[in-house]
Amino acid sequence: MSLPTHASQPDPRRWRALVFICLAQLMVVLDGTVMNIALPSAQHDLGFSDTSRQWVVTAYALAFGGLLLFGGRIADLWGRKRAFVTGVLGFAAASVLGGAAVNTGMLLGARALQGVFGALLAPAALSLLTVMFTEARERAKAFGIYGALAGGGAAIGLLLGGALTEYLNWRWTLLVNIFFAVAAAAGAIALVRDPGTRHDRSRKLDVPGVLLATGGLVCLVYGLTQAETNGWTSAATLGLTGAGLVLLAAFVVLERRVTTPLLPLRVVLDRNRGGAYLSLGLAVIGMFGLFLFLTFYLQIVLGYSPLVCGVAFLPMTAGMMIGATQIGTRLTPRLPARRLMAPGFLVAAAGLAILAQITPHSSYAAVVLPGLFVMGLGLGAAMMPAISLATVGVEPQDSGVASAMVNTSQQIGGAIGTALLNTIAASATTTYAHHHPTAGRPPLDALVHGYATAIWWAAGILTLAALTAAALVRHDPRQPAPRTAADTQHDSRHALAGKD
Repeated sequence: MSLPTHASQPDPRRWRALVFICLAQLMVVLDGTVMNIALPSAQHDLGFSDTSRQWVVTAYALAFGGLLLFGGRIADLWGRKRAFVTGVLGFAAASVLGGAAVNTGMLLGARALQGVFGALLAPAALSLLTVMFTEARERAKAFGIYGALAGGGAAIGLLLGGALTEYLNWRWTLLVNIFFAVAAAAGAIALVRDPGTRHDRSRKLDVPGVLLATGGLVCLVYGLTQAETNGWTSAATLGLTGAGLVLLAAFVVLERRVTTPLLPLRVVLDRNRGGAYLSLGLAVIGMFGLFLFLTFYLQIVLGYSPLVCGVAFLPMTAGMMIGATQIGTRLTPRLPARRLMAPGFLVAAAGLAILAQITPHSSYAAVVLPGLFVMGLGLGAAMMPAISLATVGVEPQDSGVASAMVNTSQQIGGAIGTALLNTIAASATTTYAHHHPTAGRPPLDALVHGYATAIWWAAGILTLAALTAAALVRHDPRQPAPRTAADTQHDSRHALAGKD
């Protein structure tokens, strides 16, 4: 089955263009984790406090998550290729600024600026794939590669951050983006063509919608980071998350009334797309929890260096690559999406169940390695059709904002996962230490018990992602694709031309 196409012939350069689009997306995903391992070195060099250390990560997440819908709509109105190249070059400039930082404020500003340009780049990259690859089998291959990088990029970031910090210095975790960006921008300028409908620049931007969505997402993400440090019942957590939910509710009411909404509600109310967004967000909750606690376990309990810790995550990346490119790519055009997504998420949950068996004396080869590989295999197989489904059948003029929703669901899922699972782990550690009292700090047994408890919860959340996909997703690639308004207009123009 072929999805509707709005270009007469596919661009013969699309596969080469895919390389540079994925390279830019990898750069954005890497920056979510590449600085985590470098933070102690940066803190020592610039002399900032532990509170400021958290903001090096939070500044990027807030700007990126808060501006994604705005960035997606800019790509729709301004042009996907132009938004993509601008985002890549702006991201590189922000990385140079951060790599040259001489004080805390300069570093925090650079990280926030990275998030701003990342919010423009990420939706543009995914929407370009949406309109460049419309034939079902080609789309499956392209999204398989994209999904593998989107899922495995965080683990690659840990490896790259460890290597750069250990052999060069922390500044190179930012400066390395120059090489990614120059290659991606040059390739995009030379090879990427933006097919589809012409961009109507006369359409007005929904400024009130931008303010409400950005403010709501920033408050929600920041509120969840406060839950991680101050607890779920603190005034900061309740106030910020409450304000975020109120602003987002007002955003929904507004979008139902304006003529040119920032996020047309048809994008998220479609059963298949809504199911894809929700299941992706749930899956990311579990995945981010794993990164957090397994990094602690490998470094604190097993005593791995930053570089070795990064290498230890490679089985998950390998599993994702195989799951996305070999399983997802081959089966997505042949099976209903839920028959691939639900089992994939369940396999990932099984991988987490293996990882939950960790003890202070566990063997990496016996527990961590197989658990990581199985989890990666399941996530790769499930996330590839989920990301593809999140943009399939969308109106061309909405492809940017639909793509932004993919990244938004992942950002919100990551913030919830970090806050929720960290709270669960801390509570489990405290309870275990109370029932097994020792002098001084909680023993390693208590820490590992907390990690394992949180990983069990993450496995349960991935199981919920599987149930969500099974219950909501009904897309079958073997059935004719629904016609869009663009198709109807296209046919009407041809009919009128025939009469003339």
